[in-house]
Amino acid sequence: MTTQNAVLTIEELRRLAGDLDDETLTEILALDPSVEEIEEAVMWANREGDIPGKSGHPLDGKAAAIFDILTAGEEDEPPRR
Repeated sequence: MTTQNAVLTIEELRRLAGDLDDETLTEILALDPSVEEIEEAVMWANREGDIPGKSGHPLDGKAAAIFDILTAGEEDEPPRR
């Protein structure tokens, strides 16, 4: 089991964040994030529920940087009519 102080591997990160390309995984690993930071960023990136409301605070630090990496290149969806 991975702990906050353990070094994450690409395989562990892929399990937490999904099927990402090696470049993206390496960029995230370079931040030396905790499992909790990855999980929080992934939830935000996947728009799972009202994460900001539940957490009571906006993303910051490494979780925010991971979120930015995960959502880089995404375009905002056009408004639905």
